Amino acid sequence: MGAVRKRPLHGGFCLGILYTSMSDIPIRRVVLSQTEQFSGSLSPRPALAPIDTAPSFKHQAYAALKNAIAAMDIYRSREDIRLDERKLAQDFGISRTPVREAMAQLEREGFVRSVPRRGIYVVRKTKQEVIELITAWAALESMAARVITQQATDEEIAGLRKMFATFTSDEVHAKLDEYSDVNIEFHQSIIKLSRSRVLIDLAENLFTHMRMIRRKTIVEKDRADRSIRDHMHIIEALEARDTRKAEELVRDHALGLAEHVKQYADYLD
Repeated sequence: MGAVRKRPLHGGFCLGILYTSMSDIPIRRVVLSQTEQFSGSLSPRPALAPIDTAPSFKHQAYAALKNAIAAMDIYRSREDIRLDERKLAQDFGISRTPVREAMAQLEREGFVRSVPRRGIYVVRKTKQEVIELITAWAALESMAARVITQQATDEEIAGLRKMFATFTSDEVHAKLDEYSDVNIEFHQSIIKLSRSRVLIDLAENLFTHMRMIRRKTIVEKDRADRSIRDHMHIIEALEARDTRKAEELVRDHALGLAEHVKQYADYLD
């Protein structure tokens, strides 16, 4: 039986600075025939067609919304950020059901909250919640650094140094937006280079929350200067395969962010 194709979705939506558009999704009908007797088999087996693995509307809506929320500067002001489920569905060009399902998943992951008779709002973490997130991240990233010293190639570790090739302490403040992106990429890379599926999966949603607070704090006090110094020391320890020092430096770097939040992030209260 031929594949059935949905109309292209030309809708889009804008949250913060991110614009996401939906693409065609081929949908293949799964055919379950009557039970067939296979030659040489003692018991009958059903004949099944392969299941199409193309992402569903729900998964595309979920990914688009999550990326959009992560790209927003949600801590810039204290005003509530409300998401209109009906408007999002219209912008996506799909029904409200997959949007509602995507919202439910985002709520389970702590990115949005549903308020009865009022709507759905983007979640802002409290100061204590942010500190707890950073503390958990410190544990995961320091373990990843430990694994890197034991398993990563020299070329992979050298790639971390290349990220900062265009930055010096004097240039960081002139390129804060660019450095903020590289800073986030650096911490993601530490986790990925561990090649631990468990660490990567545990860190995925945690880092999305961390990404939003890192973007806010990198411009505060001396965070940018301290950040690049810490990163260079971490890379040196990884290059030297100094497991204990690399693990300690990564953990202390993250906990330094937690201490900064504790002292200065009054906007989280």
